[in-house]
Order: sequence, then C-alpha cells, then structure tokens
Amino acid sequence: MELTSRRRLLVVAGKLLVTLLTLGLLYHSVFAAPDTAAAWRALLASALTGAGRGPVLLALALVPVNWGLEAWKWWRLARHLEPVSFRRSFRAVLVGLTLGFVTPNRVGDYAGRIIELKSRRLDALGAVFLGRYCQLVVTVVAGSMGLLYFLLVFYLRNYPASGLGVTVAALALNAAVLLPLYRSQLLLTALALIKPLRRFQPYLAVMPTYPARTLHAVLALSGLRYLVFAGQFGLLLLAYGGQAPFGPGAAAIAGTFLLKSLVPSLNALADVGVRELSATHLFGLLGQPALPVLSASLSLWVLNIALPSASGLLFVLRLKVFRKKKAVKPLVAS
Repeated sequence: MELTSRRRLLVVAGKLLVTLLTLGLLYHSVFAAPDTAAAWRALLASALTGAGRGPVLLALALVPVNWGLEAWKWWRLARHLEPVSFRRSFRAVLVGLTLGFVTPNRVGDYAGRIIELKSRRLDALGAVFLGRYCQLVVTVVAGSMGLLYFLLVFYLRNYPASGLGVTVAALALNAAVLLPLYRSQLLLTALALIKPLRRFQPYLAVMPTYPARTLHAVLALSGLRYLVFAGQFGLLLLAYGGQAPFGPGAAAIAGTFLLKSLVPSLNALADVGVRELSATHLFGLLGQPALPVLSASLSLWVLNIALPSASGLLFVLRLKVFRKKKAVKPLVAS
C-alpha cells in the first residue's frame, strides 16, 4: 500500500514538474522578452486576420469531423452490446470528453459512455477500452516510425548497428501492440496469471466476442481520426508560420503524439505540458523556432479538447445516471 502511494506521488510530482517546466518555457519564450511578446501578438494577428486565417478556419472545421469519427467508432462498438443510434453515441462521446477533462488518465471518459447505455454496462467497460486501445495502436505504430526517423537521422547516423537494432525493436513493438487486439483471449489469459491484474479480467471479457470485421472497421476509423488530428496540427503550424518539410514535420507530429500518450495524465490540462515539451524538442531538431510550435500545439488543445469539453457540459447537465432496467437482447454481430 505504501509503495502504491509512493508511485502515485512520483507520478503527481513528475506531472507537476512537466507542467511547471512548460509554464516556465511559455513565460520565457513569450512574455519575458519584449521582442518575443511582440512576435506573439503578430503571430496571433496573422492567424486571425492575415494569411493564417484559412488554415485556422480549416482546422476549426475539422473539430466536428474529429469527434464525429470517434462517435462512429463508439457506435460500432456499442451496437455490439445493444441497439444504439449514432446521435446517442455522439452525445456519449461528448459527455465522456467532459468528464474525462478533470479526471486522471481521463477515466471519466468510461463513465460518460457507459452512463448513456441502458444495459450491459460492465461489458461496456471492455468496449470503451477496446476503442481506446485501437487508437493507441495507431498512435504507437505511427509514433514509433516518427521517433525512429529522429533516432536514425539525428542520434544514430554514425552507428549503423545500433540503428538496425532500434529498427528491429520498433517493428517488434508494433507487432506486440497489435497482438492483443486480434488475440484478445491471450490478453485475458495473461491477466488471469498476474494476480494484481486479475480483477480487470471480467471487464475485458467482452473483447473476444467482437468479430474481426468490427476490429478492422474500428482500427480504420482510429487511423482516419489520427490523420485528422495530425492534419489539424500541421494546419495550425502553417498558420503560425512554421515551415517544416512535410515528411520530417509529419514524423515530429507523430512522435509528439506518442510521447504524450505514454505519460499518465492528471487531467486534460496536464496533457498540455507533455505535448508542448515534446513538440518543441522534435521540431527544434528540424530548426523550427519554439514560438510557432507552442502556438500550434496550444491551439490544437484548445480546439479539440477545451472547446468540445465545454460544449459537453450541456449534455452532462441532462444526464440520467440511473435508468430502469430493461431486458435488451444482446447483439452477437456488429
């Protein structure tokens, strides 16, 4: 018990350190130097009224596409449990986003989606996990390739043997991440063998019941959503004057998303620190100044997390946490 408390304290301390470092970086880069503050104002003016207005508006228009794809994913997963409309799935995603905004590792996302279901809420935990895992698979595959580019070009250029080893390790990681998705029974068996994780087995027992075609569809939707999210980052970077080449820039975006996903978060606001530090470092290797990268990354967070979370409050106020139990025949196929 004491060891668990220490680990939690270390996670909290680490996240606070990252947040403080980010705030310090923001202050030093944006507010401390008068010239930089003037450049910041010029960038904002350009993004809102000048040549950057088009990319910003396009990135804003992609916000409902982003969360619409996430709602489509949840609809494909939820209708395996009970009949559900796309409209209710979209509402569940917004409610989950709002509740996850202020909870560690966004666990409120589970509650928001489960509350919207009328039955089989225990199985719904596994369905939510499956959807998030599919998104993680895409993030790991794309992000590992992005980080591999930086390792080979900037750190291991003169070490071909090490570069080969890292490449093999990246491919092995991708295979290991994909395996539990299509062989989820192996995951359940592993959970049963590890005593501290055994309690999660009942919640994930629904995973092997999903047919392969549903997994293919959810994985494809996760890939599309990833492309939309990465495209928004690129558009915002362009709006703020970033000029990274397309290939290396895409690798930097993918690496940023992966590094952010690997660090546990206290809440959605704490994600900002991880993303900004990762983005400024990777784009810095490409010779990009920190200010446009910080501006684009912060804007991405505001557009895709802060604003939709605020809109989700409208649905949270109308939530019915407890429903009358109704006999609903489970659907075996999706």
